[in-house]
Amino acid sequence: MLSLTANTFSSHPKTLLSSPFLTHHHHYHYHHHRLSPITHKPNHPKKPISSAINPPPNPAQQQLYQPFRPPPSPIPSKFRSLDTGGRLEILANRLGLWFEFAPLIPSLIQEGFTSSTLEEITGISGVEQNRLVVAAKVRDSLIESNAGPDILSFFDQGGAEVLYEIRLLSASQRLAVARYIVESNLDGRGAQELARAVKDFPRRRGDRGWKCFDYTLPADCLSFVYYRQALEHQNSEQRKLALEKAAGVAQSEAARDWVQQELKAKDGEGGEGEGGDVVEGVRVPVVRLNVGEVAEATVVAVLPVCKAEEKEKEVLEAPWECGSEGEFGVVVAEKGWRRWVVLPSWEPVAGLKRGGVVVEFADARVLPWRVNRWYKEEAILVVADRGRKAVAADDGFYMVADGEKGLKVERGSVLKGIGVEESLGTVVLVVRPPREATDSQLDEEDWE
Repeated sequence: MLSLTANTFSSHPKTLLSSPFLTHHHHYHYHHHRLSPITHKPNHPKKPISSAINPPPNPAQQQLYQPFRPPPSPIPSKFRSLDTGGRLEILANRLGLWFEFAPLIPSLIQEGFTSSTLEEITGISGVEQNRLVVAAKVRDSLIESNAGPDILSFFDQGGAEVLYEIRLLSASQRLAVARYIVESNLDGRGAQELARAVKDFPRRRGDRGWKCFDYTLPADCLSFVYYRQALEHQNSEQRKLALEKAAGVAQSEAARDWVQQELKAKDGEGGEGEGGDVVEGVRVPVVRLNVGEVAEATVVAVLPVCKAEEKEKEVLEAPWECGSEGEFGVVVAEKGWRRWVVLPSWEPVAGLKRGGVVVEFADARVLPWRVNRWYKEEAILVVADRGRKAVAADDGFYMVADGEKGLKVERGSVLKGIGVEESLGTVVLVVRPPREATDSQLDEEDWE
């Protein structure tokens, strides 16, 4: 409460203003009577200090509590009225379309059933349960991508096996692949091959002819796989058949022209295109090993490895044969060796009955043929067949000793010119190392 008193000044007729900056002092004469105190009555009620510091929130923001809303039920509407026994009966008798009763599986698992218990009750194996659930989600993503009824109806009968194979593709890729599956009437195996071709295509950047194929077209991705397989064939007839298969699948004009160019090439002659991996007149496939390709291969080969810096003695002493035995396929070699490599059983590798050996070079520029710019300063593995030591073909490549430097690859015509008639082995394959390809990864929004 504030109180005010009236003061008069005796020495000056004017009213003086007081200021804290004045240095002189005034003598005030106070009257002995007091004025009534003046009080200020605000028009609004008193508020605590905290309310002045923290103003009340907007009324629209005061409703912080929201009632619990359970997530939408994954069960189709026609099955929601059924109890647990009814749902089990639907699964056991396969009542309805597969994508209709597939959501019953996760709902029962949420209730406490295990995959093995459901298998005992319904007869649906754990593998098939997973396939049904995943395929149903893939089908839902096709619906969200505005897939037409002509595409969706194709998968009504037995479509779980097919849709399951395209689960690892992005949403946009799934729609294009599903359309191609319908147009080509592919089964589960064909869908698996197509999905792998689409996913593998970005990782092959820089390979021979890669730029001529369109990544957005699943048919071109599949054609590129057949084209790569053709380059791996040493037999000219098999190579021609694989190229014809690639040409028949290719959809873009650039891809068809490229494969047709390979078909018109002379026997044993590679194309002149950018990124050539087959040298003119030479049938030595050059393949880049893909990340995870060994794990996905159904048949693999285990071969001893020697370093290029080592002498020819290492190549001669390396085991000649390595196989599997027993029910578990235990790998057994004729003798011990320090370094081994596992490669997919490509045709040149599968053709090595005995005597296969791998020589590791730290730099691809040691190869005696034209090398592309992205091919330089890259480690490679050269697979040689020690069972074929004779220098027979002028345009062939052979593993030979290079004095104190170790081992090297040389052309047959050069060896014949210096009188060399026998080598350490004939080169049958060159393997480039796998590399990371971030452009093939699924974006976060592409995951379903």
